[in-house]
Amino acid sequence: MTTTSRPTPSLYQRITNWLPQSVNRPVRVFAWLSLIFQTVLIGTGGAVRLTGSGLGCPTWPKCTPESLTSTPEMGIHGIIEFGNRTLTFVLVIIAIGAFLSVWNLRKRRRDLFWLTFAQGMSIPLQAVLGGIVVLTGLNSYLVGAHFVISLVLVGLTTALVYRVYRGAAGPKRSAAPYRILTHIMTFLVALAAVMGILTTGSGPHAGDANVPRNGLDPEFMQHLHSWPGYLMFASTVLILIIGLRLRYPVKPVIWLLVGQIAQIVLGIAQSRLGLPEIMVGTHMVLAGVVIALATRVMLDTRTSIPEPEQVSAEPQAARA
Repeated sequence: MTTTSRPTPSLYQRITNWLPQSVNRPVRVFAWLSLIFQTVLIGTGGAVRLTGSGLGCPTWPKCTPESLTSTPEMGIHGIIEFGNRTLTFVLVIIAIGAFLSVWNLRKRRRDLFWLTFAQGMSIPLQAVLGGIVVLTGLNSYLVGAHFVISLVLVGLTTALVYRVYRGAAGPKRSAAPYRILTHIMTFLVALAAVMGILTTGSGPHAGDANVPRNGLDPEFMQHLHSWPGYLMFASTVLILIIGLRLRYPVKPVIWLLVGQIAQIVLGIAQSRLGLPEIMVGTHMVLAGVVIALATRVMLDTRTSIPEPEQVSAEPQAARA
């Protein structure tokens, strides 16, 4: 009697056999970690700017010409700036984990593959841009671009979490008025964020006491920033009304309204109180939260195709 021995699997096969074969708990965990830490990065970046620590590490990629890390002589500003830089390495680990967790799904779930790939590619882009920001002495427009990328990544990782739970995008879309108004609202959210970045660049929180502002009139920019914010809120109210009339699930829209109200109230309060650092920082983080909530509402304008083993936890907002 003869026996045939099975070929020894290669290292690549052993690794891929160990990776998830379906959208399971590790995939969901890495998706959530991606979203959470992209939002945390907004908070730590805000702390750098609001504490005047933007040049706490005056060089890049090292903190000083002689040291990779901050030194005791650099004080709290060096610690804050270096801590923000260190978060990049955490994001790298999460991005690699998220990418590997969907590697075996890359053919049937291309959406998850490309979302994790885009997140991974964005991290070196952010790191290099952050270095250029330091080397140019905190140019306000480059600082703003740095923040814009962070907001885009919050939207991208929100889409990752959504697709992990809801499945790939389906063919059916919501009614045209609801869908069009949702896209208009999303544009207004983005416009309000950009106006907010320009407003901050004209104000007192430039990241270092000796950094010049962008030269725009702060009072005028505050008013200009508020206009798309109010239009954003009005369009979301209309989305809620239309959604109720069409019997769509509107809980995500309600949460978006709550986030927008908090953001508007906080924006008005910080303007009246002289832009205290803690309120400005909270306003920045809330901008990321509103981006995430708006992304969720926009994604709901299209049906999803659940995984074969996945049972949808709630009805879809998009219907024929």
